[in-house]
Amino acid sequence: MDGEPFQYDEAPVHDDAGARIGVGPHPRPWPDDPRHDPELLAHGDRRNVVDAYRYWTREAIVADLDTRRHDFHVAVENWGHDFNIGSVVRTANAFAAKEVHIVGRRRWNRRGAMVTDRYQHLRHHESIGTLGEWAAATGLPVIGIDNLPGSVPLETADIPRHCVLLFGQEGPGLTDEARSHVSTVCSIAQFGSTRSINAGAAAAIAMHAWIRRHATIA
Repeated sequence: MDGEPFQYDEAPVHDDAGARIGVGPHPRPWPDDPRHDPELLAHGDRRNVVDAYRYWTREAIVADLDTRRHDFHVAVENWGHDFNIGSVVRTANAFAAKEVHIVGRRRWNRRGAMVTDRYQHLRHHESIGTLGEWAAATGLPVIGIDNLPGSVPLETADIPRHCVLLFGQEGPGLTDEARSHVSTVCSIAQFGSTRSINAGAAAAIAMHAWIRRHATIA
């Protein structure tokens, strides 16, 4: 996880109609559950979390997520401070990715993450080479996602259960060095006039392809 301290003064979350979401102070008597936070019970919980986690501490939420995270990792190249990384982290949290790996610059724009980075394990790599070494030592194939010549259509690819999904930056896509470390490159089928789709959208499509292939849907 990142090293930032948890704060309870997160920006209020609103629905599409502009109404605040979440719950107010919990009525007395309070539940006798060690996962609950007294501050949230007393003042309400307006965080961007599902209802099942209302009033839970951050640590309790992370611990619960750790019992059921999926077997894929997500890696993003960050050489130009790509603002899409926040969106990728938010989606990785929604699909319970094992970890998100930031490759290159350590700092990234967290606004698009909507505070979900506080519940998602993050790991930084100085270079694609160090990511490749980590993946090899862990026994995880790196699957690049980019519309490159010779790529395999994501829609028909057999994505491994245990893997790292690697994404390049908005615009240039995967760097040449990144391509040298992937075992496969998968492309996303497009049918319109645009050359490429948003990097955050591509990451969401690829993660959902893994979910359709491997996740247990209740």
